[in-house]
Amino acid sequence: MTMTAIQIQNVSKSYKGHSILSDVSFEVAAGSSVGLIGSNGCGKSVLMQIIAGLIKADQGAVHVQGKQIGKDLDYPANTGILINGPAFIPYYSARKNLSLLAAYKKQLSKADIDAIIMKVGLDPKARKGVGKYSTGMKARLGIAQAIMEDPEILLLDEPFNGLDRAGVEDMYRILLELKRSGKTIILTSHVKENIDTLCDTVFELEGGKAKLMQQQSR
Repeated sequence: MTMTAIQIQNVSKSYKGHSILSDVSFEVAAGSSVGLIGSNGCGKSVLMQIIAGLIKADQGAVHVQGKQIGKDLDYPANTGILINGPAFIPYYSARKNLSLLAAYKKQLSKADIDAIIMKVGLDPKARKGVGKYSTGMKARLGIAQAIMEDPEILLLDEPFNGLDRAGVEDMYRILLELKRSGKTIILTSHVKENIDTLCDTVFELEGGKAKLMQQQSR
C-alpha cells in the first residue's frame, strides 16, 4: 500500500481581500513527483510556502508525513526546501557556502559536501565566489543546498526559472536522478513542458483552484 507523504486539505489564502488559493486539496504519495504549473502570481509559490511552514493558510490544513504543519510541527521534518531562490554569500565559494550551512548541523564532512556539489555538476574545488556564477550554476547550487541532509521530501519552487535550454536540460537530469532515488518531490514551473515528463502528477493553479492536468500510473 502506497503511503501518503503530503496531504493538502481545503487550503485557502487571501491577501488584502484578494483570493490567492481557494479550497485547494490534493495528496502526494511517498516517492512520487508532483508538478504545479500556472502563470506568475497564480499562487504556486504561496502554496509552497504554506507547505514549508513559512506562512499560514487562512483555512485548511497541511500534513507532511502525518504531522500537521503549524500545529504538530512548525516546519516539515526531513524536507529540503528551495523557495524564492537560494541565498548565498556571494564572495564565498560553493564549498564554503555549504560548509557554513553544514556547520549548524555538524553532521556533514568536507567529503560529504564535495560529493553533494559534484552530484549537481559543480566543481567543489572551484574558488570563484558564487556571486559570479551563472543563473544555471546558482540553480544547481540551490539544489545542492536542498539535498544536503539527504531529505526524503523536496519542495522546489521554480528550479528551471531563468535557465537557458542547456540549463533546463541539466536541471532536468539532476531532478530525474533525485526522482529515481525515491525522493518525494513537489516542484513548480510556469512552463508545463519543463515538468510534464518528469512528474507523475501535474496540477494547474488558476483562479485559486488546483485542476488536475496529468496523472501517470506508478
